[in-house]
Amino acid sequence: MKNKIKGNIFLALVIIGVTLLNLSCSSIKDVKYFTDIPDTARYTQLNKLKYVDPLIQPDDIMSINIQVADPVATQVIATGNVSNSAVGSTSAGGTGSQTINGYLVDESGNVEIPVLGKIKLQGVTTEQAREVVRTRASLYFKDPTVNVRFANFRITILGEVAKPATYVVPNEKITILDALGLAGDLTIYGKRSNVLLIRQYDDGRRETVRLDLTKSDVLNSPYYYLRQNDYIYVEPTKAKIVSSDAIQNRNISIITAVGASLISVIAILLSTNKL
Repeated sequence: MKNKIKGNIFLALVIIGVTLLNLSCSSIKDVKYFTDIPDTARYTQLNKLKYVDPLIQPDDIMSINIQVADPVATQVIATGNVSNSAVGSTSAGGTGSQTINGYLVDESGNVEIPVLGKIKLQGVTTEQAREVVRTRASLYFKDPTVNVRFANFRITILGEVAKPATYVVPNEKITILDALGLAGDLTIYGKRSNVLLIRQYDDGRRETVRLDLTKSDVLNSPYYYLRQNDYIYVEPTKAKIVSSDAIQNRNISIITAVGASLISVIAILLSTNKL
């Protein structure tokens, strides 16, 4: 029986040792980004990547800020008609939850602003929307100052990251590196060479793409800049799977050893009572 217990303990130690060996072998090569960029001080030129502004679509929530000479009128216009609770939204102190007021774009692509009435914003960028709103506001106020941005520009990051969540970002120009930074970076178990990006288009189409963050090609990828409602999934490496299996095998070995010891003790007690 003692030999069996020693054998189980030895097996558990071997499994743990193999796990640690795998982690030590992969910890350097698997956690680095852009491994094809030289480690020297040599300058590396990257291609200029064109950024495409997102278009406003139904169900978007727009933050529309209109400043006019009358502070009372400004307050009425800036109220908004919907509140968006932003789970995991960014803040100065890190991540948390905040409520953002804005105007909901209805199914017809319009927003309805007090005093100004309904304004069509579907299919235009935020810069174009500013001019549309400013033109309408100029009919009622003198020299209005207008700012328009997305109030619900959100991305979801799941898998092997430090802080998986849905994040609402304050600006619409965000890269995949920015997003992973919000989520606290990939864990040591995150597979950097095969990050999954799921993108849904306004017409219902969905698209998936795998990104290799160990290569600098991702910096020139059309998916480098994220779009609203993008999903990022970081799958675990084999080291994480081996580690989980090792823990499970260790627990099974310990339970088996304890059970065998209890059976042995019970057998000895029964034998002693019979004697």
